[in-house]
Amino acid sequence: MYSREKHKKSVIRMDPDCAICHAPAMHACDCEAKGLEAAVQQAETRMMQSVYDQIRSWVRAHAQDYILEYFRLLTDRRKAAHQEQVERITAHAYHYYRAPPHPSELQAAQAALKRGIDEDWQSSVQRYPEVLEYFFSLVEMQLPQEDDPTVKDPPLSALHGSRKPHRRSSVIAPESAHERRRRTPPPPAIERRTPGPHLIANPMAPTRSARRGPMRPPTAPPQSYNY
Repeated sequence: MYSREKHKKSVIRMDPDCAICHAPAMHACDCEAKGLEAAVQQAETRMMQSVYDQIRSWVRAHAQDYILEYFRLLTDRRKAAHQEQVERITAHAYHYYRAPPHPSELQAAQAALKRGIDEDWQSSVQRYPEVLEYFFSLVEMQLPQEDDPTVKDPPLSALHGSRKPHRRSSVIAPESAHERRRRTPPPPAIERRTPGPHLIANPMAPTRSARRGPMRPPTAPPQSYNY
């Protein structure tokens, strides 16, 4: 009798060569991993850069509004306290000297108000990091479900042909005209011109050094038959 091991089918492993440098699989090169990382970065830039710019603009505008409103509240309190101090100085001068207060006293009070406003503005601006983080935390970006038809059966197969992927709309609502009117204008935008079309190198394509290597024999053309 023969043992069962002799009747087992031998499994032949034929791992493909590297798609970029054509090195055998046993070399375990990292060309494909690096090419995939570069391809992910290129796709992210093309598809997500406009979303990132919109989110950044929205967060910046709302953070600036908050800081300006916070500074306004501080200065209103500061000015109210200054007005009360001026009234006390004036009342004291008329009560004891029957004359208006000395100009040096008013100048000292005015200088104290200026120093206080500078401190209020400094403390307001220093709050930008926490305010920016707060508004960034309000942004929601939702991934599709795994059973979504666009995920399970993307229209990228050879049967359907390559289609341009649908870009999801941003979750940020457009700003109103009132929101665009800021007390402190944003930094001047750099004038951009629409760049001409340019080709982006495919990071998953074979390298030039690999192309200069031994060429694979092309597929022979079909033989012609004489009838």
